[in-house]
Amino acid sequence: RTEFFATMRILQRGDLTEDQLKGSWAGAFGHTQFMPSTYERLAVDFDGDGRRDLVSSTADALASTANFLNKAGWQTGMPWGFEVQIPAGMSIDGEGRRSKKPLSSWSARGVTRIDGSPLIQGPLSGSTPAGLMAPAGPSGPVFLVFKNFDAIYSYNAAESYGLAIAHLSDRLRGAGPFVSSWPTDDPGTSRAERREIQQFLINRGYDIGAVDGLIGDKTRVAIRQEQTRLGLNPTGRAGQQILRAFRQEQARKMMQ
Repeated sequence: RTEFFATMRILQRGDLTEDQLKGSWAGAFGHTQFMPSTYERLAVDFDGDGRRDLVSSTADALASTANFLNKAGWQTGMPWGFEVQIPAGMSIDGEGRRSKKPLSSWSARGVTRIDGSPLIQGPLSGSTPAGLMAPAGPSGPVFLVFKNFDAIYSYNAAESYGLAIAHLSDRLRGAGPFVSSWPTDDPGTSRAERREIQQFLINRGYDIGAVDGLIGDKTRVAIRQEQTRLGLNPTGRAGQQILRAFRQEQARKMMQ
């Protein structure tokens, strides 16, 4: 209902016409896919024609997206994060995007940039907070991420989305690909399969929110706990390994 009334106000204001309201299943529309309530709150008229038109005006769309990131805490001149090396045997249990620590703390634990150089360079100081993110577990690429990654994440609450956008921005500036290989022993899952994993977790009593196939922090923490219980490597990855383990456990219960 909130999004519907926001849409009506956008039309009433004259920013868009009815025939421009074509969007995704969730209701987002325009070049950079704003939900109506976000559109109403953060869209800007950058081309000066008196309308905030994110559908037909590229200038309005890009400026509105910049406004979104600015309001979300984007820090100009600071990185989103970078790939790192962690020492052999270093536990990453409990670490994540939100569990930020000063860079000096990560340096003291032996974490370096992926090329072996120090973490603290350029605009970064020892007090800069950073969270350790391992989307594929410790056997895949590992990253330290900063507040700018959180700003991207707020645009679309999926670490895979945030990482894709952040990496694309690096590549557009001439940076190379990630150095560490993505693991092949635990293939990824479809959105339907991720919903299945989430339903298993809810049935086990975890409060992870909606069954939507989007893997957030609560789901990752729950997966780690279940991986530990099942004798698996606690990566927090919503891959085929944990899905198979859940299915096998459910099948055993049905046979009893």
